[in-house]
Amino acid sequence: MAEFLHVLSTPAGWVGILSLTLLELVLGIDNIVFITLLASRLPRSQQALARTVGLGLAVVTRIALLTGIAWLTRLSQPLFSVFGHAVSVHDLVLIAGGLFLMVKSVRELSRMAADPLGTGTAQVGQVSLASVILQIPLIDIVFSLDSVVTAIGVSGVVPVMVTAVVIAVVIMIVASGPISAFLDTHPPLKLLAAAFLLLVGSNLVGDAFGVGVPSGYLYFTMLFAGIVMLFTVRAARTVRAQYVEQAREDVRREHAAPGDR
Repeated sequence: MAEFLHVLSTPAGWVGILSLTLLELVLGIDNIVFITLLASRLPRSQQALARTVGLGLAVVTRIALLTGIAWLTRLSQPLFSVFGHAVSVHDLVLIAGGLFLMVKSVRELSRMAADPLGTGTAQVGQVSLASVILQIPLIDIVFSLDSVVTAIGVSGVVPVMVTAVVIAVVIMIVASGPISAFLDTHPPLKLLAAAFLLLVGSNLVGDAFGVGVPSGYLYFTMLFAGIVMLFTVRAARTVRAQYVEQAREDVRREHAAPGDR
């Protein structure tokens, strides 16, 4: 506790906390997307609870990873090799997490393709609150492995890293609600989010074999695609409104009195 208070009393400590918090938020974008899509399968009254409790448990797992620095270093030690490529526990975690994301994403894409507006019974009721809460911290371990290793390399001071993780997760809890509401009102973006998770999952598997794409490229690609889709949705709404207005005008003309024409 004394070390923690000492860190908070120095400008360098706060600079480290702010920089690591920003790092955690940037690297946690894919995590927020996954949590939002996963919780959207629950009834609306349970979604906020699932996100809050799940991310609360994720804080515990991240802090455990941060305090287990020596254990993390052993994760990268080779266990066996496949076609000349050394495979470690870290790689196995990435493969398992990547395959899990790919399966979940394909299922979400299939469901959304069958019911793009989310008006059918497949929208909710197929998952339980407990399963969603359990999946959030488990997949957070996969998402946070690289960010935790990066945080250790950047700071190495446990109080700074723990404080940054707690602040970042609190921000994620607050942001997940508006993001979920935004995706609910823009179903095409929810489809794009599922495609993004499919891309992230395949990239995690690629990372395990040393052929992954830097995350920055993925984020930029999906950001560009999201902006294009927003303009497309807006254009489609404008066209639909124009057609509706034109149809109403035609109806008014057809029912107008002969003398008014």
